[in-house]
Amino acid sequence: MVCMKEVSIIGGGMAGVEAAFMIARLGGRVTLYEMKPVRFSAAHTSGDLAELVCSNSLKSVSLDNASGLLKEEMRSLGSLVITAAEAERVPAGTALAVDRQRFSAFITERLKEAGVKVVREEIIAIPPSRTAGGPSGTAGGPLRPLIVASGPLTSDGLAAALQGFLGSKGLYFYDAISPVVYRDSIDFTTAFMASRYNKGGADYINCPMDRTEYETFVREIVSAEKTPLRAFEKIPFFEGCMPVETLAERGVLALAFGPMRPVGIIDPRTGRRPWGVVQLRRETREDTLYNMVGFQTRLTHPEQKRVFSLIPGLRDLSFARYGSIHRNSYIHSPSLLLKTLQLKKDPGVFFAGQMTGVEGYCESAATGIIAGVNAWRLVSGLLPVFPPATTMIGALLDYITDSGRRDFQPMNANFGILIGAGGKKKREALVKRALSDMEEWKIKTLESQGGIC
Repeated sequence: MVCMKEVSIIGGGMAGVEAAFMIARLGGRVTLYEMKPVRFSAAHTSGDLAELVCSNSLKSVSLDNASGLLKEEMRSLGSLVITAAEAERVPAGTALAVDRQRFSAFITERLKEAGVKVVREEIIAIPPSRTAGGPSGTAGGPLRPLIVASGPLTSDGLAAALQGFLGSKGLYFYDAISPVVYRDSIDFTTAFMASRYNKGGADYINCPMDRTEYETFVREIVSAEKTPLRAFEKIPFFEGCMPVETLAERGVLALAFGPMRPVGIIDPRTGRRPWGVVQLRRETREDTLYNMVGFQTRLTHPEQKRVFSLIPGLRDLSFARYGSIHRNSYIHSPSLLLKTLQLKKDPGVFFAGQMTGVEGYCESAATGIIAGVNAWRLVSGLLPVFPPATTMIGALLDYITDSGRRDFQPMNANFGILIGAGGKKKREALVKRALSDMEEWKIKTLESQGGIC
């Protein structure tokens, strides 16, 4: 099947290049709008596409790791990012690390060979209809269907346009992320389920501290190594997203009157109110992941492991996602997007990449694959699709578009979000099922349509 109608993509990062390559492979026409080198963000320096900024590592390739499973699913779908990474790999053990310049050059050249039209132009408006081009800084501009994959450092002009298009509460500019831990790593001989004053269900996991434990914890969190903010990340912290270590620096009792407030909590072991308490809130329907409430942090990953392991009940904690605070433009996907990555109010517009609330290079690229598939299906007269939640890609889509999610924060690939997830002993079975289900989905939705060659 060959579709002659064009798909437009804004952004030449991980998600944008994957979407463009997938559309081209399926026989579609695509124009990719990239503002470099006309304009660079504060973090980018190269004119090539898919520029890696924060790290040259795409994380583990081991199937014992959720990131490894994600890569294997992407590989089965013909991912350009995985192909480029394997071609330009540098030694890094089980991590997939690359030569950054050669990686970006490989992708830029491969898109050129695939016939993708790349327009070097900053887009500062969303086209007003599905058929007509809109203002973009010069005459013409992107057409519908449109994939917005402008990334975490979306330019001010486009961010303003998106804010107007989506509504003032639809776009965030900073991540203030609390750590998420696996439930099966929590010690329930110390931790217990309860809500404050026993109101409602026993919905929170509580980790109580006595005075000595609390004061030791405060000292360690204040002295721990923090991740420095980059020059363009001068984040205007407000009380609702204050880093936990910044609160601790205000005085030894600051956390006890803040996120570790013990009021309304009784420790069943002592029958008394603890000096301080760390609460964890359920993150998934599967009851596998829990969010450390109010613990957004700039502590380095090793320091998060060391310091948060001092919390009674979390001495053997295992992270599904580390806490962080950094510049990151992303949308409120649960209220805005379908699982197909289409905008609910305007299905001719798709979003992909970190804009959707996924964390990580490969996670971003994976959403680009799905957005590309569905934009091509839309112009080909086919219904949009999404992989089952038993796959890692499907589970990520399920997570970011769950309309029942109360407090949405970005998420990376981890075994805790897979449907049917359980303890570590089940991971081998989960991986086997995920790869089988992804292969079945690919055959049913892509190869049977006569697109991928």
